[in-house]
Amino acid sequence: MEPIDHAPEGLETLRDIVRYAASRFNEAGLVYGHGTDNAIDEAAALALHVLHLPADLPDLYWGARLTRGEREAVMARVRRRIQERLPLPYITHETFFAGLPFYIDRRVLVPRSPIAELVERGFQPWLDPDAVERVLEIGTGSGCIAVACAYAFPGAAIDATDIDADALEVAAVNVHRHDLDERVALIQSDVYEGLPQQRYQLIVTNPPYVDAPAMAALPAEYRHEPHHALAAGEDGLDVVRRILSGAPDRLTEDGLLVIEVGDSEEAVAEAFGHLPLTWVELERGGFGVFLINATQLREARDAGAL
Repeated sequence: MEPIDHAPEGLETLRDIVRYAASRFNEAGLVYGHGTDNAIDEAAALALHVLHLPADLPDLYWGARLTRGEREAVMARVRRRIQERLPLPYITHETFFAGLPFYIDRRVLVPRSPIAELVERGFQPWLDPDAVERVLEIGTGSGCIAVACAYAFPGAAIDATDIDADALEVAAVNVHRHDLDERVALIQSDVYEGLPQQRYQLIVTNPPYVDAPAMAALPAEYRHEPHHALAAGEDGLDVVRRILSGAPDRLTEDGLLVIEVGDSEEAVAEAFGHLPLTWVELERGGFGVFLINATQLREARDAGAL
């Protein structure tokens, strides 16, 4: 592999250095999925962040020449991305979710949930956004879903929980960044434990759902993320089971439960095939998100099926 201690001679423009970085990323066999899905987009996102330029930079500026200091600053981050296999948002400390900016570090997962699409739609047609007064997010991590829900439901109060005090510190940064301290309450809680006796029109969660075999096979980039935010037992459903069983007592009469289970979709279908789960078709890609309403949950519980 070509040494990358310094920016090689001949790299003059923004386009040059993005092309070079992308080539080195491909050569190193990096794995993506924390905001981009290929080497060119990853290199462009890295360079634009370092140069304090927008993601929608006009074509005119791709031919702009970089100073020596700018080239070296970009290359320093390229080196880290390759040598440490760090997900890019852990290097830049920023990412976007539902079109909103968020601070990120290694105390939390990098936001990438397809639930963003549902938040932007106000969870329609399953909810009336104007009627939502309280929302619960379980396992908030960086706070991205809770903050996005606060924008989607401007009349609602949001309770955002996490078992990890360190994650809640990151969430607090983002809640404050979006000036939502009065509307988003951060609560240290293990699923429903420690929560006030409150019912919600919406419970939404992207809980740990990675099964044991998948955890053992994770690429290096994903191993930088908090283990406890990914791993969920042998079949990946340890936390999902607890969320489902407690939801009937936490939802309003017309409430909705939305859970992301990603690659554990098949395991959910096997374990809970008797439940009337609705698997959401996502227009922007992604999979493994299901929903079930309060009436269906209570009927399942009364029938001994939950």
